[in-house]
Formats: sequence, structure tokens, C-alpha cells
Amino acid sequence: MNPSKWTILATAVSTTIACSRQPPPRQASTVTVSPPAALPSTKSPTRGVVHISRDIREACGISDADAHFPFDSAELGQVERPVLSQLAQCFIAGALAHHQMKLVGHADPRGDTDYNMVLGGSRADTVKTFLMIKGLPAGRIATTSRGELDAQGTEEASWAADRRVDVLAE
Repeated sequence: MNPSKWTILATAVSTTIACSRQPPPRQASTVTVSPPAALPSTKSPTRGVVHISRDIREACGISDADAHFPFDSAELGQVERPVLSQLAQCFIAGALAHHQMKLVGHADPRGDTDYNMVLGGSRADTVKTFLMIKGLPAGRIATTSRGELDAQGTEEASWAADRRVDVLAE
């Protein structure tokens, strides 16, 4: 499939996701590229997270704060933006300047496999777009989706941990 067809497909799926009020019938699970740290139990069970790897948090002086995704959404809220802004600055002019970043999108195990693969990709792309707006060059950010491949959740609280984007340094 040529790049313009991918763009059209991604736009159509994003529009469908954004306009959807009902969750998909079965959302696919996701696979983690590197195992995330345990998530705090105070997190809302209806949200997912952007998980920044420990080595990046330590190099950049970023706290354990996570950026959240609501169920069936790839939209970042206001609370997550300061952490992602700090992440961008670290990769632009801080300890990780000139390093590459990899964003891996995930979804919980409900919904169609293809839908969840696209949703995970949309989540990774949302984070990438935000980081680009903050000045991080697109060529230094790779995105991928694991969809439902590594999901481990069995109920709402554990599904929330499956809905995330892992941020890794390369």
C-alpha cells in the first residue's frame, strides 16, 4: 500500500475513533516492547498511560508521572502535557539530545484486532505530534503499535494498564 493510501486509511480510522461513542465490540490486547514498571494503584481504572522508561526518566530528571488515555481514545489531556514537554526538552537540548526515541502504542484486549492495532498507532502518533509541536524533529521519533498483542488485563482496572504508549530511547 502506498503512503497516500496509508494516510487516507489513518485519517478514516482516526475520524471513526474520534466520532465513536460506543466502545468496539472487542478491543485487542497489546504487547510491550520493554516491560513497564508497576503502575500506581491510584490511577483511574478508566484511563491508560504514557509510560516513560526508567532510563529516560533518570537521564531527564522526570518524575514517575504518566500521561493518560481514556478508553477508546488517543487524546492526551492537559495534565500530561508538562511531563511530555519536559521529555521533549530533554531530547532537544538535555541529556538525551541527539538520541532517537521510540513510541510503542498499546490497547486493552477488547475490540477487533485490527481496530486495536490502529488505536495503538494513533496513541503513539498523538504523543509524537505533541513532541514535534514542542520542537523535537519528526525524524528522531519512531512510532509503532502492538495493538492487543501483549495485553494482560482481565477487568477494567488491569485493562487500563494495557492502554498506553511506551516511550523508549534508542
